Amino acid sequence: MIQLSNLHKYYGDKNRQLHVLKGIDVTIEEGELTAIMGSSGSGKSTLLNILGILDHFDEGRYLLDQQEITKLTEKQAAYFRNKFIGFVFQSFNLLSFKNATENVALPLYYQKVGRRERNKKAAELLEMVGLGDRAEHMPNQLSGGQKQRVAIARALVTNPRVILADEPTGALDSKTTQEIMQLFKEVHGQGKTIVIVTHEKEIADACERLIVLRDGQIANTTSKVSPL
Repeated sequence: MIQLSNLHKYYGDKNRQLHVLKGIDVTIEEGELTAIMGSSGSGKSTLLNILGILDHFDEGRYLLDQQEITKLTEKQAAYFRNKFIGFVFQSFNLLSFKNATENVALPLYYQKVGRRERNKKAAELLEMVGLGDRAEHMPNQLSGGQKQRVAIARALVTNPRVILADEPTGALDSKTTQEIMQLFKEVHGQGKTIVIVTHEKEIADACERLIVLRDGQIANTTSKVSPL
């Protein structure tokens, strides 16, 4: 599903250049549940942004479902993001002036899906994440865990093949973290490929595979049977 070969990323100009990713080689198979860990500045969020086609890379190769991802126009990048990828962020990124249903349905609006159909799909996903009774609630009426469930439902509404999550439990307490991770595992059980950037060992331990970044390089990769 995801293949990276000798991937490099730089920031800054030639006089003051920061080499953030230094030759990343990794393959993530379809249906894998993978965690990426690393200290601050290791390059993990940059890597996730490149996987999500939110940032470009300077050298190397990125294949997403055998599609070459390089030097895309914004229109092309938006096409691949909409076709393949759903995003979940630590800060939820919900629109404060829209209720749960409207937040979940928003990606379908940009795909020009009719209102009735997109609200029906949003309602189904809110039921799936256990928030059917919160469909009309605004974000300020939801707990942190509930907001993240809405965000996960929104990530799923376009039926993407890959879910990318950047510290999705970083703002949550330990009990809610377990609940959200269990939800990710249920989504994974539906055949989704999931990549989670995290600093929490508990989250990494619940994944099938762990990739550790250090100073812009892969320091270690471990595959295991998930304990949950």
